[in-house]
Amino acid sequence: MLRRTLLRGAAAATVIGGPFAGFANRASAAPATPVVGPIPDLRDGKVRLWLPEGFQYRSFHDTEFPVTLNDGTLLPGRHDGMGAFRGRNGNYLLVRNHELNNPGPAFGDAGAAYDPMAQGGTTTVEVTRYGEVVSAYTSCNGTMMNCSGGRMPWGSWITCEETINGPDVGPDFTGASNVPLTQRHGFIFEVPAGRPSDREPITSAGRFAHESVAYDPRSGYLYLTEDNFGWPSGFYRYKPRKHGRLGNNGRLQMLKVRGRTNLDLAAAQQRRATYRVDWVDIDDPAPTFPYTPGQPAPTTNDTALTHVGRQGWAQGAAYFSRLEGSAYDDGVVYFTSTQGGGPAETSLGPIADGYGNGSGQIWAYHTRAAVLQLVFESPGPDVLDFPDNVTTSPRGTLVVCEDNVADNFVRGLTPGGRLFNIALNRLTSSTGVDRSNDEFAGSTFSPDGHTLFVNIQASRGMSFAIWGPWHRIGV
Repeated sequence: MLRRTLLRGAAAATVIGGPFAGFANRASAAPATPVVGPIPDLRDGKVRLWLPEGFQYRSFHDTEFPVTLNDGTLLPGRHDGMGAFRGRNGNYLLVRNHELNNPGPAFGDAGAAYDPMAQGGTTTVEVTRYGEVVSAYTSCNGTMMNCSGGRMPWGSWITCEETINGPDVGPDFTGASNVPLTQRHGFIFEVPAGRPSDREPITSAGRFAHESVAYDPRSGYLYLTEDNFGWPSGFYRYKPRKHGRLGNNGRLQMLKVRGRTNLDLAAAQQRRATYRVDWVDIDDPAPTFPYTPGQPAPTTNDTALTHVGRQGWAQGAAYFSRLEGSAYDDGVVYFTSTQGGGPAETSLGPIADGYGNGSGQIWAYHTRAAVLQLVFESPGPDVLDFPDNVTTSPRGTLVVCEDNVADNFVRGLTPGGRLFNIALNRLTSSTGVDRSNDEFAGSTFSPDGHTLFVNIQASRGMSFAIWGPWHRIGV
């Protein structure tokens, strides 16, 4: 039996209660845990994924070999977060991140790039419901480390830079000099589905290691996660001046547990841990640090990485471990803490193996009640190992991508608290190298719920379209 094929009893007991009982009540009779097995890729017949019986898939935009887009751009790798939108003729539009770091020439048209010396960005792909590519083009370029993001109800994708690099900041963890960069990074950008972005950052939403966003249509607030690897991460919200428009003059705030100063939520929690929360203001959300063009900046990367977070910590904001994917569903923002749930850290960082000692947590923030609750905490890597990107299915099931160093799954967590397998990576390179530890990312359903799109986030990335009897497995 493959590791994590069945949910362990300890994890099965970690279900939702309290103010989130309605989520559990949405569960229908749970089908048997699906067993995944080898399924050939409809692109070429090779087995790249294991899926439940009755499912099919097609891979596309495999950058193990060069792929040229319709605008002449050579498609970059590192496919990451992604949003799906309605296209023409029953097709879908996918806006897809490419998480490339380090200074270097921008892909696509350098004249349109936010920073011509930054390699990240987004591409937009028109596909059929069966993953057949119709067209593709560059939709945002000149950004850095575009990790995840979030889909907006008015038809655009918010792409997030998971970095604070810039000419005003010293080298990051790679050691590469930031002197060649021409712009500050660490922002979010809006990319309309169906046309290129204007490449203008929403600076008032903060300059920090952005991971993802989730939009609450009732309040108009944008909820943001931070993946500050070696330090505590924060959960933020951005309050625009006008409802339904993000603008660039809103207020950034950070979550604080009511009555508890700097509560360490990265540490293991009690079952169904529930907290009332407050929000503290960040007065300097988009700092510029002093520097001389063409010279190494005196401000260290660690100082810049924690500049926004420290403003919240000084007011008692909570500590999380590596907040990554997020999704909004029916008044609740769900988000993952990749290394949450283990013994408490004894230092605020920098911590070489990441802040947090657990196998992962999934949190839920009830936007109207201002209540935070632990939805799921993994008891160990054999159950759920490093949850990352997350989305919700039309039936309310959370679809979670794993990012670890062993078997990587796309997992389902039902409204009743049942964890099960959806897909298992069984990639092998053209030269026979085992790539089964490449992470899944960018899970997103087509607007009609027919197709789950997901990426492999690696230097040689690719995308998948997966379809089948979702109702049979509870998705």
